Amino acid sequence: MFQISGEAYLWIKALHVISVIAWMAGLFYLPRLYVYHTQVLAGSESSELFKIMERRLLRAIMNPALVLSYVFGGLLLAQRVSFSDGWLHLKLLCVALLTVFHMALSKWRKDFLNDKNTKSEVFYRAVNEVPTILMIVIVVMVVVKPF
Repeated sequence: MFQISGEAYLWIKALHVISVIAWMAGLFYLPRLYVYHTQVLAGSESSELFKIMERRLLRAIMNPALVLSYVFGGLLLAQRVSFSDGWLHLKLLCVALLTVFHMALSKWRKDFLNDKNTKSEVFYRAVNEVPTILMIVIVVMVVVKPF
């Protein structure tokens, strides 16, 4: 472990929160785009527009925000003296699940890109709730630290 000065620590914390907000915005919005994408015909002008929007959201916002969230979060984690707190374990598990969800969104984007989506609008509406549930657990763990 290494020590970061008080002011630098606060900057890293702020950058972590900013990158997490950007990542979460994408995790909320991309499944919603998929809901709308299922409502148009494959190969149509609208479908092609959705493909562009989905690619830009994932590559220009979500992927960099994911990486920065891990970088700044890792720096903050390196400042901890103890990893025995149960709340931290649950928080990190939820972050891992968000990452798996991010990877699933990437895979589903490729399905749309190749006009091979087999999932329904209802499916994407349901999975759109996943990041919300995980975010609630993460915020409660970080703020309340119940165990």
